[in-house]
Amino acid sequence: MDYGKHQAPQGYEPGEGILTTLIRIPVRIVVLVLVLPARMVWDALTALWHAADRVLLRPLGQALLWLLDTLVLTPLAWLYTWVLTPLGKAASWLAVALLIWPWIGLWRYVIVPVARYGIAAPAVWLYAHVLTPLGHGLRWIGTALLLPALHGLGNGIGWLITVLLILPLQFLWRYVAVPVVRYGLVVPVVWLYEAVLTPVGRGTTWVLSTLWQGTAWTLGMLWQGTAWVLAQLWRGIAATGRGLGLAVAWLVMTLLVAPLVWTYRRILTPVGREIAAAFEVAWRIAGYISRAVGRALAAIAWYLIGAPFSWAYRTVCTPIGHFLRDAVWAPARRAAAEAGRAARAALATARETVRQARRDAWRALVGAPAGARSGEPRGIPARTLGSTTTVPSAAQASETPLGGDPFAKQG
Repeated sequence: MDYGKHQAPQGYEPGEGILTTLIRIPVRIVVLVLVLPARMVWDALTALWHAADRVLLRPLGQALLWLLDTLVLTPLAWLYTWVLTPLGKAASWLAVALLIWPWIGLWRYVIVPVARYGIAAPAVWLYAHVLTPLGHGLRWIGTALLLPALHGLGNGIGWLITVLLILPLQFLWRYVAVPVVRYGLVVPVVWLYEAVLTPVGRGTTWVLSTLWQGTAWTLGMLWQGTAWVLAQLWRGIAATGRGLGLAVAWLVMTLLVAPLVWTYRRILTPVGREIAAAFEVAWRIAGYISRAVGRALAAIAWYLIGAPFSWAYRTVCTPIGHFLRDAVWAPARRAAAEAGRAARAALATARETVRQARRDAWRALVGAPAGARSGEPRGIPARTLGSTTTVPSAAQASETPLGGDPFAKQG
């Protein structure tokens, strides 16, 4: 194989040397030896599956479908169409007749007339002729008599309440309660608040504010000092941890990650790529070999079995079949057809003879029909293909049900 004429597969790194090529060829040969039996078995199973599907599975599936359609679907369709559907219609008709129509009749002919003429009509008459006039009369009585009386009574009661209760209470509130509350309670409380409580509160507020400012300044200085000490301590701890982390990370990257990356990149990746490429090439070459072996076996089977059978079919069976078809089967079929037609004609003639003999015997036993003229032919049937005789001096009976044949001639 000339590797210089083929383009390098996708994913191969450029600059591969002769050592890689020398190692690649034995690896592919070994992989081909291992893969070839599996590929041949795979191709054989595939061909066997296609043949079984074409010869056995498809006809079996069609037969099962035909059996399912014949034994299940068609009876079910017939059962649904001719049994279940009429039964369902009859059941629905019975259900409507026994459950719905009685209620409809009860509602239409009992409940509605009773409600209309027994309840609604009397209620309408009572409202129109009794309650409405009574309500109009009560409204007139209330509007014309009771409302003026109640209005006058309310005005009198309001005047009495105003004169006897509201005016004395207003006098007491204005001239007694308001001066007592103002000069006996409000003025002393306001003086006490402005002259005593306000100076005392301001002094207490100034003292407490001064104490709080001093305490807050002291606590602030203590907190700032503590925060500075803790910050310096945390910075030292963080710097130490950062240095240790960098050292551990450098050690891990140098002693563990870098060798693993180098091993994966320089050893595992090329080896895996070569193995995958070897399997791909070996599977393709094994396919070519397997197809060549299959074609050889098919050619051997054709020359050993198919060609002799084909030659025997064309040379021996086909002429014999044509001879049997033309010399034996066709004459036998024509003879059988002629014999059948002759037998059917003989049977038709025999039936007509028996029918005529039975009619003559019946006429001889019971006599001619009443009103028949002597010498007139009776019951002459229409001429058929099998009949050859005619009655002299009489017209042939019509073969059509309407009227006579205008072309019939006298004998």
